[in-house]
Amino acid sequence: MNIPLTLSIIVVSFNTRKTTLECLRSIYHETRQTPFEIIVVDNASHDGSAEAIRVEFPDVELMALGENIGFGRANNLASGLATGYLLLLQNPDTVVLNGAIDTLVSFAEQHPDCGMWGGRTLFADGTLNPTSCWRDMSLWGLFCQSIGLSTLFPNNAFCNSDAYGGWQRDSIREVDTVTGCFLLIQRQLWEQLHGFDPAFYMYAEEADLCLRARKAGAHPTIFPHAQIVHHGGLSETVPADKIDRLLRAKITLAKKHWGSARLRAALVLFRLHVTVRTLGYGIVARLTGKTKHCEKAKIWRQVWQRRKNWLKGYE
Repeated sequence: MNIPLTLSIIVVSFNTRKTTLECLRSIYHETRQTPFEIIVVDNASHDGSAEAIRVEFPDVELMALGENIGFGRANNLASGLATGYLLLLQNPDTVVLNGAIDTLVSFAEQHPDCGMWGGRTLFADGTLNPTSCWRDMSLWGLFCQSIGLSTLFPNNAFCNSDAYGGWQRDSIREVDTVTGCFLLIQRQLWEQLHGFDPAFYMYAEEADLCLRARKAGAHPTIFPHAQIVHHGGLSETVPADKIDRLLRAKITLAKKHWGSARLRAALVLFRLHVTVRTLGYGIVARLTGKTKHCEKAKIWRQVWQRRKNWLKGYE
């Protein structure tokens, strides 16, 4: 008798050969109780990722693309091959710890009304990586980020509200957004929502997905006993490009879900965010002459020069 497959794990990689292999090894080593399959979409990596995956993991369903179609579209493509009744979206720069997938799936099956679940993410040194979840983007949050309050007081719930400042991700809690680095979702709900909106090339696609899921009755929930390492940002090698895409993604999210007055205010705050950093790092670089400050000044100057493009969002 065939046992119905519980879980389809989707990994989207781009030039992360070493960490992708480490991620896949950890999945196989740490997942002992849950029947699963792995689908990897390689977004036209040029570091030998696809070849290495084929050699070491012949059982993985590998889709080696000829072009980079972005994170959201790649997950949508992979989901069409999935056969599990649960989907786990997992970043290639993650490492599964202590049976985290088994733990999260067990919790999900005990709490099916949530519809979506996430775990607790750590840095490689074992300290908390707080990016496993977020509140919905807000004007207050954008203001605090723009003038640096959220950076100065990261553990303050008032000054860093969009990031759940002060919460160590150490308790079961319903959240607005579960980050796509480790996001478990019922396949039925995923299909009902038609997956990620392909308008989001990279970043904020999970914020949009979770917002739509909550409107459909889901309750995204963090379960802290499912822990993984999330290194973060390893596929982004050009800082100005990453900031550009983050800004585009957030502006696209605001354009899709906010009214015109709120959107206009948000665009002012995005400009303020970049202006403050461009001027600030520029001044510090001139005063100190230190290489790290000069590099930061250069990055933010490049972002400011691209403002006509990122202010449009993803088109």
